[in-house]
Amino acid sequence: MCGGALPWLSGALPRVGGALVIFLHLSSDCGRPPLNTRIVGGQDALAGSWPWQVSLQKTNHFCGGSLINNLWVLTAAHCIPSGNPAGLTVFLGLQSLQGSNPNKVSRTVAQIIVHPDYNSVTSNNDIALLKLSSSVSFTSYISPVCLAASDSSFYSGVNSWVTGWGNVGEGVGLPSPQTLMEVEVPVVGNRLCYCDYSSEGITITDNMICAGLTEGGKDSCQGDSGGPMVSKQGGRWIQAGVVSFGVGCARPNIPGVYTRVSQYQNWVNSQITSNQPGFITFTSTGTNSDLSVSCTGLPPIPTTTPTTTTTTTTTTTTTPTTNTTTTTPTTTNTTPMTNTTSNISVASAGEWPWMASLHKNGQHVCGGTLVSKDSVLTSASCFSSSPNASEWTVILGRLKQNGSNPFEISLKVSNITMSNLTASNVAALQLSAEPPLNDYIQPICLDTGLTFPVGSTCWAAGWSAGQGGQEQVLLKLQTSVVNCGNVSISDSICTSQFTLEQVVVKIIHDEMGHPFK
Repeated sequence: MCGGALPWLSGALPRVGGALVIFLHLSSDCGRPPLNTRIVGGQDALAGSWPWQVSLQKTNHFCGGSLINNLWVLTAAHCIPSGNPAGLTVFLGLQSLQGSNPNKVSRTVAQIIVHPDYNSVTSNNDIALLKLSSSVSFTSYISPVCLAASDSSFYSGVNSWVTGWGNVGEGVGLPSPQTLMEVEVPVVGNRLCYCDYSSEGITITDNMICAGLTEGGKDSCQGDSGGPMVSKQGGRWIQAGVVSFGVGCARPNIPGVYTRVSQYQNWVNSQITSNQPGFITFTSTGTNSDLSVSCTGLPPIPTTTPTTTTTTTTTTTTTPTTNTTTTTPTTTNTTPMTNTTSNISVASAGEWPWMASLHKNGQHVCGGTLVSKDSVLTSASCFSSSPNASEWTVILGRLKQNGSNPFEISLKVSNITMSNLTASNVAALQLSAEPPLNDYIQPICLDTGLTFPVGSTCWAAGWSAGQGGQEQVLLKLQTSVVNCGNVSISDSICTSQFTLEQVVVKIIHDEMGHPFK
């Protein structure tokens, strides 16, 4: 659990700068398999190489999936179109479908969420979420994958790996003991993939991503459906696709087609509102050779910059890095405010469980962040006129400043400690008691020396005066790290400008009709 007790407070606090308290928080300890240094044309995977891989079984294995946090699995909608979890079991830590699996763990499925716009004819939006009956503990053989964030770009040629227990050829089953297989295939740009599939009468949409060899020979196949297609960046594995469909398996000029994960960050986070999966931006280098592809019927490259709705933590617009990223579904549980910055929206209950409201004389004064069971981090400037701890109260689990908050708890402040670091504007509050931790009250993790390059995604949240409607609901927005210019970067992190007042910023490191498979 994040946020062990602060060493009250004999050492230096995390370095922060400016009027906002800046928190560095790794989005998730995802995509780092401790043991990772058939599929068609692949090879046996070593135990623990792909610890997020799961097997969906009723009587036998029928689809794959990927663990994205301790309670949720991502898979393909066509694997479970009925949405009925009865009789469905998820196996984790599985190496082979036959024989001994000492690291195996199983869970039944409590809930299935199929994407509401899934089209079984076109395979568009072929994605679904499975909620496990109980959470799983992470081990060297069971851990979550990162998911590609909405501003990710996957150019042609990006190396990717696909894993599963599917067929090793068209109509050829995986031989005993049916060991998990892995295969490396390059990304095929959507324009080229569109041209490849046009002769088959199949349309490749922006919600899909393709991978395979021009000469064929390597591919996912029947039985691999729902499993992950991943790429590595900065020591992390990021899931770019969900195995969806193809024409045959491993045929020349017919790449496999996968659901493009980055198109669904909004939707995933709207369904998983606490302990959200780790979305990481994958950034391709070089030039996008797919832009030069042309064929009959292929839509032209847009001459105007399309907009996208990114991450479910806010509603914002960004410039896509490739022509394959256009419009994603809008967030279903946020309501954009009027007469405010256009990318500000309302937070939902439990979405930011570390947010604290600091009160003096019964009035909200500042925001803060729960960083351990009994400690809140905030801005020292909040106490410039009143550093007396007895005058302050911290409210956790609050969504609305004016209105009902069934999950909130109010605690007295027993001590206020200001940072003695030069130019730092940070204070730590020790609470009079430890709050009960639940889905609405949780501590955030603090940075331990990570670097956050320009362009890293970050979020701001707070109760801004005059915003949030009559009830003054918690607001949120997405921004990004920018160059600080002449400001000392050792003491500061700079972001794009925004208008929320008295907020706490959390920075997440961006290092995420035809045969189904």
